[in-house]
Amino acid sequence: MITKLSSQQSDFESKLSALLAWESVSNKQVADIVDEIISSIRTGGDKSLVDYSVKFDNVKADSLADLTISRADIKNAYKALGDSERNALAVAAERIKQYHQKQKQKTWTYTEEDGSMLGQKITPLDRVGLYVPGGKAAYPSSVLMNAIPAKVAGVEELIMVVPTPNGQINQLVLAAAFISGVNKIFTIGGAQAIAALAYGTESVPKVDKIVGPGNIYVATAKRAVFGQVGIDMIAGPSEILIICDGNTDPDWVTMDLFSQAEHDEDAQSILLCPNQNFINEVEKSIKKLLPAMDRQNIIRTALTERGALIQTKDLSDAIEISNKIAPEHLELSVDNPESILDSIKNAGAIFMGKNTCEALGDYCAGPNHVLPTSGTARFSSPLGVYDFQKKSSLIMVSDEGANTLGKVAATLADGEGLQAHAKSARYRVNKP
Repeated sequence: MITKLSSQQSDFESKLSALLAWESVSNKQVADIVDEIISSIRTGGDKSLVDYSVKFDNVKADSLADLTISRADIKNAYKALGDSERNALAVAAERIKQYHQKQKQKTWTYTEEDGSMLGQKITPLDRVGLYVPGGKAAYPSSVLMNAIPAKVAGVEELIMVVPTPNGQINQLVLAAAFISGVNKIFTIGGAQAIAALAYGTESVPKVDKIVGPGNIYVATAKRAVFGQVGIDMIAGPSEILIICDGNTDPDWVTMDLFSQAEHDEDAQSILLCPNQNFINEVEKSIKKLLPAMDRQNIIRTALTERGALIQTKDLSDAIEISNKIAPEHLELSVDNPESILDSIKNAGAIFMGKNTCEALGDYCAGPNHVLPTSGTARFSSPLGVYDFQKKSSLIMVSDEGANTLGKVAATLADGEGLQAHAKSARYRVNKP
């Protein structure tokens, strides 16, 4: 059911490349549909939003007011939770808040000897749009992970959009929105929701940035509106890569592989281990545990299509392969994870030690679960407070500084043939 490979086999690199191959958002048919939807929202506003929601989500609505959740309803959803759910949300929210508060950047300056001041001004975004999926599953954890860092950054207004197929509203999602400080919620989804956030309608305010995961239509729409607004990332399917020394309970490793495979059929779960006997035990565990899983069909497809159990030469070999893959989630299920941490170069999040399952990071450990996928951890980072802050350079030149820098700038401008630049700088130069 699941591919078994050895890093020592002659065709390993080609097999691995084929396994990792993922065509992100490249479907022309989807792109054409998304372009049509965006154009319709830009011209039709609220009416087009309502029409698409009725068509795609099978909801009953005559106006966007019917697709708007009041602040009172959001609060009531939180109050209606059972004690265990309310406490779990509160603990997760507080841990996420504490972690992200350490990421907050502040304005800084320094003064040079001639009195010139340089620095950087840090300013939060004014308004952010948060997309929350509402199809195959509801994700209150996504609300927490996207909204709390924005609020920590100082974003004043958070606009949340969430599709409600057949009019079904997930109360836990609303409760998460309440505890996270979301200001407005519209029960709209798909490319039409992204377009509304990017360009604004009569009722949906235009935002500065859009964050949050979605299906291929949402991802394609985010790519299409980038530049009009900022976006967090174009996310691919969820991934987990486990480096194991063979000393962990194979059932634990198996369930960790399942934890990502159950997201959707395109998710990827990979084990790297130098111990062939342990790999065999994990394979047995997969067969044993899978029939009891509620989402076994999704897991089976994901493991069959994109999963792998890979025997490596040793742990160093496993680390080298992992760095090439640059996984979204990397578990170091080894006896002494600290000893190999410095060798890890590319990973969205690193889960260290046998007790640290990826699921803890998804919900309540504290670090963000919005992570780079499809190898983009080579050059990008988890969602954080810094994604909701913008930077402005500060330059205040003294008289002495203008005399010195003016000569330098004018000389360089002359070299580039930009006369106005040169004259502008020389105007500030003190004549002898």
